[in-house]
Amino acid sequence: MPHVVTQACQGCKTSTCVDVCPADCFYEGEQQLFIHPDECIDCEACVGECPNGAIYLDERLPHNMRVFLQLNEEHTMSGELPNIVQSKKQEVK
Repeated sequence: MPHVVTQACQGCKTSTCVDVCPADCFYEGEQQLFIHPDECIDCEACVGECPNGAIYLDERLPHNMRVFLQLNEEHTMSGELPNIVQSKKQEVK
């Protein structure tokens, strides 16, 4: 079962979840990150690392967020988004 990035990630771009992912299954969209469902190995490492609680196991995804299953799949399988394998550390101003 893959993990799913939800709405709470929109605008965040902290991306520290990417650093702990052994499968390199994150892809960077314009407003948020996405997890490729065929590449996710279900290790749950990213769940605890997400500062916004935006990542869920697909089986535990709240009903009102089910649309994000499809969005993660569509965005990652389109081949249009770059794979992100290292966080983009944000500078503190």
